[in-house]
Parts: sequence; structure tokens; C-alpha cells
Amino acid sequence: MPPGYLGCETLTNKLSRILFTHIKHNLPDIIIEIREKLREVEGDLEDLGEPMPSNKGEKLHMVWAMIYELVQAYKNQISGKFDPKRKVVIGGPQANALSGGARIKMQFFKLYKDFENFNATQEYSDMAIERAIAMHEGDSIPGFPSVDVLVYLLQPQLDKLREPALELIQDIYAQLEQIAGAIVERIFMRAPALRPEIMDIIVGLLQKERDHTRELCEAIIDAE
Repeated sequence: MPPGYLGCETLTNKLSRILFTHIKHNLPDIIIEIREKLREVEGDLEDLGEPMPSNKGEKLHMVWAMIYELVQAYKNQISGKFDPKRKVVIGGPQANALSGGARIKMQFFKLYKDFENFNATQEYSDMAIERAIAMHEGDSIPGFPSVDVLVYLLQPQLDKLREPALELIQDIYAQLEQIAGAIVERIFMRAPALRPEIMDIIVGLLQKERDHTRELCEAIIDAE
């Protein structure tokens, strides 16, 4: 064999060229991956903010600052204000989807949409109405129907409004809890031990408002 194909020096040079070619081929991808990791780490460091305080007073101040940021972020998402800390990729799946207050408002607009052209008396025949008048006439003067006749006829129709309203209240409650959970997860990233306690307080307040709203809704329907 020719001398250029034999010996340790030839083998070393050949392996060095192979290694150099391999590094040259893969180095751009490695550099891109390193830069992406650096951007992710820098983003995480930015979310974490300043270093954790050392004394009790500074820690308490930090917790109150987080709570204030939570309240503001929650209000901004419900009212639709722009939040620079809320990461949404333009053109991504979340960009075209309604969220927060916009989604809640849209659900309120859709409530009772099926009843727009509904006629409350279409289910009653003339005979059924006359029977209801006779049933509640009692000893009153003929020709002056009692208001109880109207209540008797409308009550089944009003009951149809109850379930959609109660379902909407439950759905809105679930959305508000989901919004709060995502914000707490982001803001209290540095204090994971506080997340369950903060969420327990938020869920308790939301459940109280949900139950109060349900009672108010049922009272309004029954009063009608």
C-alpha cells in the first residue's frame, strides 16, 4: 500500500479530519440550541425578578407586592386591558381565542338567544286559557280575571329560564377560577408554598359570590 495510507500519524490525521468535518456540520445547530436555552433561562430569570429578600420585613413587603400584582392582573384580564406579562404568541392558537372578560361577555350575550322568537302562549290553547281563568276565578266578578291566572300560565315558561341562567353562573365561576389559577401560578412562581393558600382564599370568595348570585337569580325568576 502507498506510504500515505499506513502508520499512526496517517490514522491520526484521518480521524482529525473526520472529527473536524463532524464538528463543522453540527456546530451551527448546537449554537442555535444554546442561544434558545439562554433566551429561555433569561426569560425565567426575568419572571423570577429580584433575589429573594433575607429579613422578615422585606419578605412581607414582597408578598404584599405579589398580591397587589395578582389583583391588578386579574382586573386587567377581566376588563380586557393589555398585560405585557401575559405571554400570548401572535398567530398562535391562543391569539384568536376569546378569553377573560371578552369570553364572559360573549356568553352573557348568548344567554336566552334561543328564546328571541319564543311566544309564551304558543303552548296554550284557548281552551287551556279559559280553564285557567275558570280555575282561579273563585268568587270574583265574571269578566275580571285574577292576576293569579297570569302567574299560573307564565310560571312554567319562567322555569325554562332557570336552568340556562344557573348553568351560566356555574360556567362563569369555573372560568374565573381558571383565570385566577393561571395568574397565581405565574406571579407566585417564587413562592410555591403560598399558591394553595392563595387559591383557597380566591376559591372561597368566588364560591360565596356564585352562591349569592344563584340565590339572587332564583329569587328574580320566582318573583317574576
